[in-house]
Amino acid sequence: MTSYQDAAQANQQVWIDLRSDTVTRPTAAMREAMANAEVGDDVYGDDPTVNELQARVAKLLGKQAGLFVASGTQSNLCALLAHCQRGDELLVGDCYHVHRYEAGGVSVLGGVMMEALATDHRGMMQPAAITKAVKPDDPHCPISRLLCLENTVSGHAHDVASIAGLAKAGRDSGLAVHLDGARLMNASVKLGVPARQLVEAVDSVSLCLSKGLGTPAGSVLVGSAEFIARARRMRKLVGGGMRQVGILAAAGLYALEHHIDRLADDHVAAHRLADQLGQIAKVTVNADLVETNMVFMQLPEGAADPLRAHLAGRGILLGTGDRTIRLVTHLDIDFLAIDQFTAEIADFFG
Repeated sequence: MTSYQDAAQANQQVWIDLRSDTVTRPTAAMREAMANAEVGDDVYGDDPTVNELQARVAKLLGKQAGLFVASGTQSNLCALLAHCQRGDELLVGDCYHVHRYEAGGVSVLGGVMMEALATDHRGMMQPAAITKAVKPDDPHCPISRLLCLENTVSGHAHDVASIAGLAKAGRDSGLAVHLDGARLMNASVKLGVPARQLVEAVDSVSLCLSKGLGTPAGSVLVGSAEFIARARRMRKLVGGGMRQVGILAAAGLYALEHHIDRLADDHVAAHRLADQLGQIAKVTVNADLVETNMVFMQLPEGAADPLRAHLAGRGILLGTGDRTIRLVTHLDIDFLAIDQFTAEIADFFG
């Protein structure tokens, strides 16, 4: 059974959910902003709230234009389809979301090949590996067209120099550069660097609003005006045109104004979580690897499923995994929740 089914069977309300920061619920103030949003038909470009959000994110990230879409996966897909043609190839880190967790959409729908490059324990590729992977001008090979980066990667924040070095390796080989910034603002807050500096060296960026920023849905893709015009066509192609969607865009505007700086609270909570778990026998956590809002908890073999069932019966949800389980702090996880969670873990292991 899933964790939700376990909790339902035990007739428990879910009140601590560490599976992801995507589970956050809009605050009362965000709901009020959504209820009061001015709306129009976004396919016609008539929704003023969407237009404001697109312009706001483009300015935040130092790009010319933006496009509001339903999800981070759709944002990445529209970007990759706008950058590449059928038979082209993109280079991407072997653990990145575009490669592992987006159903191979760019290959299925766009005929674009992906070559996955090795990453280290922080999700970093090597510039030399990018240069080496670019294909020669040979009819036997696909055309290397795009480099895909990501920030953060499994909670690790990549700094300006790291992103710039990878982007330079791609650009020097004739590649465009896209960055999946699903948790880019976590990196910005962690590093104390404006987000626009982190993405200055890349051509396009996808910023997710429904993770740590706490909106119910939506991402914004940014880049040059010409690129966004192509991406808008790709959004239509994949069925992503939306109408009076200013009610969601209003949540995004609220998040940009009120939920960026508070990401630091999630990072503090993650360190508290790691420190407390590290004191429990049979649980292993490398607290030195905790940078933003993710903690990776290692368990004894065979303990994960019984632990999930134990916690679900108490209204606590864990993500998937056997020996290693990812824990993600977010807007709905306070210190009380952290303390209760670690107490339950300690109780389970006796």
